[in-house]
Amino acid sequence: MTIAQLSEVNPSFTQGLPLTRAALELALERHAGQLRGDHYAPFVQHPLEVASLLSLAGYEDAVVASGVLHDVLENTYTDEGELEDRFGETVASLVQAVSEDVSITHDRARKSALRSQVARSSAQAAAIFAADKVSKVRELRARLSYGLSPERADHKVDHYEASLAMLEQRLGERNALVRQLRFELEMLRMLQTA
Repeated sequence: MTIAQLSEVNPSFTQGLPLTRAALELALERHAGQLRGDHYAPFVQHPLEVASLLSLAGYEDAVVASGVLHDVLENTYTDEGELEDRFGETVASLVQAVSEDVSITHDRARKSALRSQVARSSAQAAAIFAADKVSKVRELRARLSYGLSPERADHKVDHYEASLAMLEQRLGERNALVRQLRFELEMLRMLQTA
């Protein structure tokens, strides 16, 4: 997908969500040229899936917009002040709540710190985190189907399972995104044991 094609992205879930439309424009600009992991998909597909999951679950415009922007602090030159100026305090604080502390260099410690941070954050931030994990587990399952060794996936699976446990406590086991994450992990486990 070229930058010109990305600029014409107009997902139907953004209709009637002006903040999300503006967030999509920034995400397309800031993630332009970035690829997702080692499977070479345009990076922006991931934040779009996260936002779509949030929209389908009935979250309001600011939460869906935050889903679109959830990776801009970690993966682009965007800072929290710019997000606040452009999208308001709510979006900026939600994106910050689901962003890793890049000063923590050890991967497992950084992921653990992020789970703790999200557990102390708002239910909306936890929902963004849940949608992010649903998308990432789906992605990992696809990568395993196409030859990624289960051993390379183990540390990610550990983080996703710990994330599910935290989200069950934070949002409840009956939350739609928590239930979806549980299902995605069950499917992933089936693939790992097949």
